[in-house]
Amino acid sequence: MSSDMTADAVNPNAVHAVDEKLPPAKLFTLGLQHVLVMYAGAIAVPLIVGRVLKLNPEQVAFLISADLFVCGVVTIIQSLGATRWFGVRMPVMMGVTFASVGPMVAIAAANPGTDGARMIFGAIIGAGVIAMLIAPLVSRMLRFFPPVVTGTIILVIGVTLMRVGIQWIFGVPVGPTSPHIIDPAHTAWLDQVREMLASGAIPAIPEGLKVAPSVDNPNYATPLNMTISAIVLATIVIVMKFARGFLANISVLLGIVVGAVVASVLGVMHFEHVGKADWFELITPFRFGLPIFDPIMILTMTLVMIVVMIESTGMFLALGDICGKKIERPSLSAGLRTDGLGTLIGGLFNTFPYTSFSQNVGLVGVTGIRSRYVCVMGGAIMIVLGLVPKMGALVESLPVAILGGAGLVMFGMVAATGIRILGGVDFKVNRYNGLIVAISLGMGMIPLIAPEYTMWLPHAIEPLIHSGILLASIAAVGLNVVFNGAKEVSEDELREAALQAEGGH
Repeated sequence: MSSDMTADAVNPNAVHAVDEKLPPAKLFTLGLQHVLVMYAGAIAVPLIVGRVLKLNPEQVAFLISADLFVCGVVTIIQSLGATRWFGVRMPVMMGVTFASVGPMVAIAAANPGTDGARMIFGAIIGAGVIAMLIAPLVSRMLRFFPPVVTGTIILVIGVTLMRVGIQWIFGVPVGPTSPHIIDPAHTAWLDQVREMLASGAIPAIPEGLKVAPSVDNPNYATPLNMTISAIVLATIVIVMKFARGFLANISVLLGIVVGAVVASVLGVMHFEHVGKADWFELITPFRFGLPIFDPIMILTMTLVMIVVMIESTGMFLALGDICGKKIERPSLSAGLRTDGLGTLIGGLFNTFPYTSFSQNVGLVGVTGIRSRYVCVMGGAIMIVLGLVPKMGALVESLPVAILGGAGLVMFGMVAATGIRILGGVDFKVNRYNGLIVAISLGMGMIPLIAPEYTMWLPHAIEPLIHSGILLASIAAVGLNVVFNGAKEVSEDELREAALQAEGGH
């Protein structure tokens, strides 16, 4: 039993460490620590989705600002509480979950532009409402998500996201940074042929005939980009090796800052959009138009939310142990319901699904400061940052090579988190567990290795099956039921898995 629990038993009127109100200066400093720890992870998702949607720099900057703003709002609701229905009332920082990236990227790639954004936000709003309704039932779903399932899903999330980080370094398969580009001479020849068609000297050009890329692209895998990414990665490794405590926790952010300085000196980071951005702007709902509600997309995002809430359940229980305060079932339901509310607010305010960030749970253990008001202050700081468009524009102006070096670490750590959780799974006695991981991992790799495999399948179900994360989730849950049955998962197992997951989210 923790000392706080013992103290509460002796003196029931004592203020628990979770409810302690600290002096304003200390509260601000500790709140800022929490913001810095989560900042790199918080900005990654709007950058990924905004660029896949092919939004302009101002729109991507707005996505970043909206994300920071809603991070703050939902963090305050979760930590401070809002009625008995919302808020776990523990030191929790909320941020966009990486689990949602795969489905959102699939929707964005198939529907670039603002229409794609409206489809994503419609799916998020629908999933948020459903998540709030099913929050009290999540405890009954836990039996379907033992560590062999959650570990596999998180591993696939990390491996799937690694593709994004690698493409940030070298270039995406299509567009101005693709490995090959069209030879201008070939395009000129085809234009000449089109002009000759009028004379009837040659047959008509078949419909859809295009010149194929055949020339190496000088903008792909440039030594400069690889150097910048390597500097960011080396900085993160050095900080992790030699720094301790708080500095080690913000190693990724420090790597991005060093990369930005280097990129500025080399003249590849430009600040025109930062100069044009305002100092203050309200975050307004439906910035890209009214959301588009598609049942398949809502179902896809709801499956993501179920996985997220299972993760959050373990995280809340582990945080209760760290803080010496038992999480009762009503508090757990209120916390999970806030995941749904945060996701609903995210969809309304042009941003994404939210969950508790495990890096910040780890920071509570490192600092020993368990006051939830520290995270309330952190939420307030996030709101202020979201209301300053120059901050969003500054993040948007970061060259993708900087993000690539940081992405290798961030997304690789998500995969490593899955491996750590699987480390506690019994593979020696239960040979079926290895089969569950093997098949589910293979299913999760299908969209990565064969992205066009859906070409002859119904277009309506593409968002559901084009995400390796969802394919792996469905396979892992189904195979676990077949081989192991739907056994009860104890709170201790959930705590252990959450503690193993510390550092990923």
